Amino acid sequence: MSEMKEYAPGTFCWAELVADDSDRAKEFYSKLFGWNFADVPIGDGKVYSMASVNGKDAGAMYQMWSEQKEQGVPTHWASYVSVSNVDESVKEAQSLGGGMIVGPMDVFDAGRLALILDPTGAAVSLWQPLKHIGARVVNEHGTLCWNELLTNDTGKAGAFYTGLFGWTANEQDMGGMLYTVFMNGERPAAGMMKIDKSWGDVPSNWLVYFAVNDCDGCAAEAGSLGGEILNGPMDIPGVGRFAVMMDPQGAVFAVIKLERVYTG
Repeated sequence: MSEMKEYAPGTFCWAELVADDSDRAKEFYSKLFGWNFADVPIGDGKVYSMASVNGKDAGAMYQMWSEQKEQGVPTHWASYVSVSNVDESVKEAQSLGGGMIVGPMDVFDAGRLALILDPTGAAVSLWQPLKHIGARVVNEHGTLCWNELLTNDTGKAGAFYTGLFGWTANEQDMGGMLYTVFMNGERPAAGMMKIDKSWGDVPSNWLVYFAVNDCDGCAAEAGSLGGEILNGPMDIPGVGRFAVMMDPQGAVFAVIKLERVYTG
């Protein structure tokens, strides 16, 4: 099991589902990934549902607030990046052309949070850890393993994230498609690719990948549970076999059977 004790600044550390119906979402993901849930009260009758794998925190979800529904926020997966100082990161993001949606704000004694918007319209959360570092297990079945930016402007997005997190960008030709791997020091941090016009009206967004033991089996199971397969399953030579899917409430995510796990 790939247990985590801490995350270097600039590392994706947490995935969170904002659900229109959290009970339906729990049923879907518990059957798909084998997650167990524990509800943590957060005030005003609301709970934050922590998902665990083998007793280790793997992700979370919560029932969408009425204000979010009124604003037309869809069910979606949110990605969190660990930072050493949220307030300074927000200032830097704004200086690079980003916007702020929420925060910075304290989340009890767990950490400090901000939700920002990059210059191409993709939302990403910044997390300054205190008692909660993020996922305690990664790269195992049903846990976070990769984050990928789908954007309408790779140049603008690349300049923003390299400036904000100190990442370096390595562009690769993957069978005629350009794919950028962001490096956080010597460690891969995230990927980026340009949204193809054939996909339709897709806004810039961060896609969450979960590791699975059997990509095809997981895709079939998702379909039987009311999900929809959007792409794949298909192989990425030297990386693994993946599929992009949508849960019954419309949240898009990906699963991948990795050929190897980076441990450097």
